[in-house]
Amino acid sequence: HPSYYYRNSIQQLELPQRKAALIVPAFETLHYRLSFPKSKAELLSMLDMGSLYTFRYHVWPKGHAPTDYAKWRTATVPYRVAWQPDFEPYVVVRRDCPKYDQRFVGFGWNKVSHIMELDAQEYELLVLPNAFMIHMPHAPSFDISKFRLSAGYRGCLQTLREEFHQDLSRRYGAAALKYLTAERSL
Repeated sequence: HPSYYYRNSIQQLELPQRKAALIVPAFETLHYRLSFPKSKAELLSMLDMGSLYTFRYHVWPKGHAPTDYAKWRTATVPYRVAWQPDFEPYVVVRRDCPKYDQRFVGFGWNKVSHIMELDAQEYELLVLPNAFMIHMPHAPSFDISKFRLSAGYRGCLQTLREEFHQDLSRRYGAAALKYLTAERSL
């Protein structure tokens, strides 16, 4: 059962005493009806048959690529991954972790900025080997439509990103330079 697995992982990894974000690998289906896999083996079979994909593989692969799905396929123990630009995994974290930055409401950069802040605070990013989630298809949100259609919306998001980088630099000094450098090299 998933909740038992998470609780067990939290205890085994000593999460209450450790700064770590447990990454739950994300997958998606393009089918509106899907029988949810009951195990990792069943999920891998569905992945190989093409009824599941790694999350956003078709539109935004770098958002979840650092999860290292090839490694996850055979992993039996949690493994550490490094932060990369635009990484936005789904995570299980302690309640006292940094909160989401409230500037990023609507579409864009909420999870990206959160993981960046966790990394800046030296949280370990640990992928759980037997956890997974599946995103089901749904109609586009109002906010993603605004993002796609409005240059003003995209411009505001860019301004907020720049502010966020400046705040990281103020809080974490030279350690935060890697985020700005990575952003500029994209």
